[in-house]
Amino acid sequence: MELNKLYKTMMAGAMALSLAACSGDSGSSTASTSGSAAGGDTSGEGEVSVFYYTFGDDYISTVRAALDKDLADAGITYNDYDGGNNQTTQTEQVQTAISKGSKCLVVNLVDTASQDAAKNIIEMAEGAGIPVIFFNRSVDEEVITAYDKAAFVGTDYEMAGKMQGDMIGDYLNANYDTVDINGDGAISYIMLKGQEGNAEADARTKYGVENANAKLTGEGREELVYYKADAPTLYELDKDGAWSSAQGTDIVQNALSQYNEDNGDMIELVIANNDGMALGALSALQNAGYNNGEGKTIPIFGVDALEDAKTAIDEGKMTGTVKQDGEGMAKAICQMVENMLSDKDKFDGLDADNVIGTWRINIPYSEYKAD
Repeated sequence: MELNKLYKTMMAGAMALSLAACSGDSGSSTASTSGSAAGGDTSGEGEVSVFYYTFGDDYISTVRAALDKDLADAGITYNDYDGGNNQTTQTEQVQTAISKGSKCLVVNLVDTASQDAAKNIIEMAEGAGIPVIFFNRSVDEEVITAYDKAAFVGTDYEMAGKMQGDMIGDYLNANYDTVDINGDGAISYIMLKGQEGNAEADARTKYGVENANAKLTGEGREELVYYKADAPTLYELDKDGAWSSAQGTDIVQNALSQYNEDNGDMIELVIANNDGMALGALSALQNAGYNNGEGKTIPIFGVDALEDAKTAIDEGKMTGTVKQDGEGMAKAICQMVENMLSDKDKFDGLDADNVIGTWRINIPYSEYKAD
């Protein structure tokens, strides 16, 4: 290799590393290694462009790691983009990727409160004549089906809440007297919702409680009681909409400053819509002297089955979670990318039992709890 070319290659690598180091804050794109071109193709031409709502989400990180590997193993050049939880940033990234010659868009949408962002991205993809695959964060059927090269990879998000609620109800029925710390015949709970206007959060909040209540009343027990009688909503939000562990800690820590054993109204159950917030709640409870593997343990239930959450469950510090299969989601996305780039049926090679119509495939959930 000529010295000048070698220098340019080294400088390009240094710039890529610099971008990777700052992308979580800036929302800029991050080039990743590719299975078809060592070091990756950072030009954008011919790449599969993958847009994440944020690199900072624990579950999304598991999907990203798995999808990076699957795409590389398939010999597909790709580029990951961090939306920084900002829809304007993500939309601009999509525009840039298309202008550089991206051949497929894979989108973990930032804004799910309305369908405008998804419609805008589909219009851009259709204008460029390239496929677009949305995943994880909900997009409505009519939006996807408006473009024949669009698809969605997700979950039956109502099922996560129902499965979690059933786990909670079964656990409480088996351990009621232990959980009912103040002995008033009702279980006081706090709900960590995550994000307002998110379909998954709405469903988990609804069914996590409804299904637990059905199990409790089926055994002649009282329904769950929200820890704060005058609460305007029966849930607490992550103020940044990021479903974060830090917010889980702050919310529960603040709640415990008033609702505790000394005041006779201790929070007796934590329901979290993801494991990040559940683990944050665990930290807050541990700071207050609970859930340390000995002494009193407040039941905590989450969703995602992150490794840290599974470890906490195995150690008796958390109670249960619902596995959202990040590896399975990544595998389905990669297969669909290959299918759509080869003009095959978008769901070719995938489990037909999980395919919904011509527009989406659901990745199944499963329970994770202590043996």
